[in-house]
Amino acid sequence: MDSTLILGNDRRNEMNSDLLTLVALRAAMLAGREIMDVYHTDFAVERKTDDSPLTLADKRAHDLIVKHLTPLGFPILSEEGKHIPYSERQTWDTLWIVDPLDGTKEFVKRNDEFTVNIALVRNQVPELGVIFVPVKNRLYFGCLDTGAYLLEDTRMLSRLCVPEEPAETLPGLSEVIRNSRRLPVGKPDRSPYVIVGSRSHRTPEVEAFVEDQKKYHEQVEFVSAGSSLKFCLVAEGNAAVYPRLGPTMEWDTAAGHAIATASGAKVYRADNGGPLLYNRADLLNPWFVVEFAGEE
Repeated sequence: MDSTLILGNDRRNEMNSDLLTLVALRAAMLAGREIMDVYHTDFAVERKTDDSPLTLADKRAHDLIVKHLTPLGFPILSEEGKHIPYSERQTWDTLWIVDPLDGTKEFVKRNDEFTVNIALVRNQVPELGVIFVPVKNRLYFGCLDTGAYLLEDTRMLSRLCVPEEPAETLPGLSEVIRNSRRLPVGKPDRSPYVIVGSRSHRTPEVEAFVEDQKKYHEQVEFVSAGSSLKFCLVAEGNAAVYPRLGPTMEWDTAAGHAIATASGAKVYRADNGGPLLYNRADLLNPWFVVEFAGEE
């Protein structure tokens, strides 16, 4: 039986967050396998209309994720669907927001800092987030009602990543959680004060933010990271703050937002301190800040 077809629309009312999480975990990992298959080849790089890169890995990962998530009955928003009219999207109370290969620039540079991002958003708030780091075989996930976790257990990862198994035979979420580490796993030292930011998109505003923090902290360290790994560093407690003072799209941030929030971190708009919401008319995010909750 095709494992992607066992959850038809007639089961939507029976689905709970555990099952949604498990299906998203497997979809992210299987997409990661597709990405790594391409990563180890002499792949070609296309250019989108905005001159950003596109590879076969993006396409294969996207197709696989759509295949696994579509039977769950909720619409999917990704870069490929950015032209869907808002008049249609605004009726979506619940949706998946997906970036099948976050950090394509890092993928092309072969620096290993790319991820698979899957988020479930309800009423504009990310409730579930999954981030898979294919090169490191690290699986981050978070849900507002269960917390945030990091799974590195090889045996459990393998059990989650069997494509031919029906979703109902996957390990239960409680078993997955028992084999994971709850986030945060640590707390940023007061010195140095670690600020994490983009490896490819460091802006003058971020430079100014770093300089300003030196007024309040004896030692300030800036750490560069690609893709949604910046959210993960804050969620883990390995960075104090991630100021994103530059452009991002909703699919770049929804999964990391959910995981950071589930870990207890704060995610807020940089302009007014308000919430960062999703499935808006304009899919370009406002500037925002992700802050470790233990920081004063």
